[in-house]
Amino acid sequence: MARTALLLAVPAMLCLWSAGGSFQPALVLDMAKVLLDNYCFPENLLGMQEAIQQAINSGEILRITDRKTLAGVLSAGVQGALNDPRLAVTFEPSYVPVTTPALSLMSREQLVHLVRSSTKLEVFDNGVGYLRIDRIIGRETAAKLGQFLQDNVWNKVARTKALIFDLRYSIGGELSGMPYVISFFSDPGPPTLIETIYDRPSNTTRKLWTLPRIPGLRYGKRKDLIVLTSKRTNGAAEAVASALKNRNRAIVIGERTSGGSVKVDKIRIDRSGFYITVPTARSSNPVTGQSWEVNGVSPSVSVRPKEAVTKAKALLAAREGIPKAVRSVSNLIKRYYASKDKVKVLLNHLETTDFFAVISEEDLAAKLNYELQSVCEDPRLIIKTTKAAPVAAEDPEAPDDSNLNTLVDEVFKVQIRPSKTAYLQFDRFLDAATLSKLEDQMVQKVWEPIRDTDNLVIDLRSNSGGPSEGLSIILSYLHDRAPPLHFFTIYDSIQNTTTEYRTSPAIRGPTYGSKRNIYVLVGCQTAAAGEEFAYLMQSLRRGTVIGEITSGNLLHSRSFLAEGTGIVATVPVVNFVDNNGECWLGGGVVPDAIVLADEAEEMADEIIRFHGETHGLVEGAGQILEDHYALPEVAGKVSSDLRAKWQDGSYRSVVDYESLASQLTSDLQEASGDHRLHVFYCDVEPEAMMQEYPKIPSNDEAGYIIDALCKIDLLPGNVGYLRVDMMPDVEVLKVIGPQLIQQVWSKLVNTRALVLDMRYNTGGHSSAIPLLCTYLFAPEPLRHLYTVFDRSSSSMSKVMTLPQVVGQRYGSEKDVYVLTSHMTGSAAEVFTRTLSDLHRATVVGEPTIGGSLSSGMYQIGSSILYASVPNQVVLSAVSGKLWSVSGLEPDAATQASDALNVAKRIIAAKQLKQDSKS
Repeated sequence: MARTALLLAVPAMLCLWSAGGSFQPALVLDMAKVLLDNYCFPENLLGMQEAIQQAINSGEILRITDRKTLAGVLSAGVQGALNDPRLAVTFEPSYVPVTTPALSLMSREQLVHLVRSSTKLEVFDNGVGYLRIDRIIGRETAAKLGQFLQDNVWNKVARTKALIFDLRYSIGGELSGMPYVISFFSDPGPPTLIETIYDRPSNTTRKLWTLPRIPGLRYGKRKDLIVLTSKRTNGAAEAVASALKNRNRAIVIGERTSGGSVKVDKIRIDRSGFYITVPTARSSNPVTGQSWEVNGVSPSVSVRPKEAVTKAKALLAAREGIPKAVRSVSNLIKRYYASKDKVKVLLNHLETTDFFAVISEEDLAAKLNYELQSVCEDPRLIIKTTKAAPVAAEDPEAPDDSNLNTLVDEVFKVQIRPSKTAYLQFDRFLDAATLSKLEDQMVQKVWEPIRDTDNLVIDLRSNSGGPSEGLSIILSYLHDRAPPLHFFTIYDSIQNTTTEYRTSPAIRGPTYGSKRNIYVLVGCQTAAAGEEFAYLMQSLRRGTVIGEITSGNLLHSRSFLAEGTGIVATVPVVNFVDNNGECWLGGGVVPDAIVLADEAEEMADEIIRFHGETHGLVEGAGQILEDHYALPEVAGKVSSDLRAKWQDGSYRSVVDYESLASQLTSDLQEASGDHRLHVFYCDVEPEAMMQEYPKIPSNDEAGYIIDALCKIDLLPGNVGYLRVDMMPDVEVLKVIGPQLIQQVWSKLVNTRALVLDMRYNTGGHSSAIPLLCTYLFAPEPLRHLYTVFDRSSSSMSKVMTLPQVVGQRYGSEKDVYVLTSHMTGSAAEVFTRTLSDLHRATVVGEPTIGGSLSSGMYQIGSSILYASVPNQVVLSAVSGKLWSVSGLEPDAATQASDALNVAKRIIAAKQLKQDSKS
């Protein structure tokens, strides 16, 4: 679109240049020819010459008679049209080209003088080198001065511990010298692409690669390198700066470079006194796909040129501390990180990480944090600077023994509400020792009052946490005394201890047990041990969590200052491992029912009422399977699994009909291995449960049905193509049959091969399958297609081809190909599988859905939940075994979008083989 708009703009631009006289049209056409032959972006010029000719022929002539004015107008026009400021038209009748003496013609002494005058090398007291190069010399010049350059420049530079490479004054040079410079700052290895250069006049592309070997020493890629630039930096120096920056080999300090060009030629426009400056070559960086031309190279650190050396020295001094800072962070991780299995991988990763682009302590902290997170994926491990480091919360003070008598009343608040529901609120967790001392008071004021309730609401919305070891005592009262349960494990890396927390056999009061329902209210202020409690209630499947996502503040980390830096490493020193052996990394607990904290109590009341009917719905789903599922032995197992999951508390996380339907669907499919089992909720009776009778179409409607059902084509080689997007009812098929034969089948029946496209067919009615299959077999003998076992009637039905059909059969001899996709299902899948099972068709495409021949819809109790249950199974006519519920694997597997092309190739290859035999 952009190119089209550009070409359309050219005639309009030329109309603005209209003038009288005879030289202007020829001048403009000649200028266009110069551009077409030399401009390095020829793709932007498509159609320019034709557009200019068209504008001139239209009678619009250039009316500008002053040649310098005309040159200025032409410059503005061509720059604007092509968005390239390097294009410039001038009128210079006395212009004499200035030719620069070629370096190849200079003597060795002259070249030595050139290098000495354009190069400055210095080594500072701290071993940092300074190399200023004002001209990048080419390959031939470097070859002539080989040993001189090694002795006086490169070998001296190679011995420095860091280098400031000054290109601020480099305004010339040759790109052919670029591979040596880049290779000098690289390690030995296979050549890698540095730059690609396209030259328009010769229409050639040149690629610059690193050199596998260079004379003398290498600087390598490990030592620090800083490149200084200014707005004067131009040409080959820009290419060097761009390559070193984009290869993450150097930090660029200074100003954005000038944005020069690989090659710009000043070309005379025919024999006139007009010239046009044209970029005739262009470069492309393999890393970015962009060029340094026009826009220049932007610095990593922007400073005024006269301050660049000072800034570079300061940056190198700061970077000297990077290895020490990395070692310090590594030591902190090695010593304190609780996930010991990850430590070795983290340390190895830090050893091999490239920190060349780090230009500040903030950069280093961000880089360390990113690298560590990418490996361990532990959000608790955080690297920041002191300015942004998290503030560790202080552990709550242990209660004074003199206050124990009133502590229970202060911490625990108990209410008994209607419908035998207890409400228990506590805003912090006490340590295990204190809870043991308070146990008698707690039995009297907490556990005894709630012992006869049916539901318990525990309010942790304002709970800020406390010691984790106190969790096991509270959890022990919320479970049965036997069998003993493992609640969680804590590993403390500082103490190097592992402690397992289980049900306590020594608790004195009545337990609430594991059968009654518990509802935990949480909010964004719920933190630390409060979050752990909510998390464990979900992990143990003991309760339903309601409210907001918790704060995500586990308080299992400690912050350490990396020695000699302002970098703080926040390291998890404790691992909290749940009853399933999973280490919880925090990040907040996501409630089963997410509502605002202020609405959590009201939501808890709704869920309590809903849970009153949940058990009956789970039992009802299992009973429906036992009554209707096509495989009785599987149905009994699934029903037992549902009961076991209920007993295990798996359904405590469901909070409404939608989540219950989802959970039941998942459990049914997992237990049976049958993805066709579904439970869904619907406020009105599903259409599938209503008695359906096929609507018999009128003659006028038959044509529309055929157009919607079928699409036909004749492919090369007398191959028929029939796309069927729905399986019709057999009664409908009988009515539209005569028109279908005339409009569709008569055009396909005499082809030598047939492609049936079922890629978009999701099913329909199975009653027409025998009729459709019959057309693809000979009249005799009748073929057994498949057998259907119907659970609802406990009957077995053999499905056969029909003895007679309307119209001509395709027969059993000609090849048939069926195209499938992941959408092909239900009756379409049965049709396809039948032809495949009887070796009547070659299936091409993707595996099919794996749907069933028939599913019944059953209401679960009197609720709004419904179960879709396969009540029929299909047995193979060949093996007598059940068809798998998984999809049909095609004979030629390919993407659905390419299935037709693959089928065509198979047909063509088979025909070629037959022709060669004959």
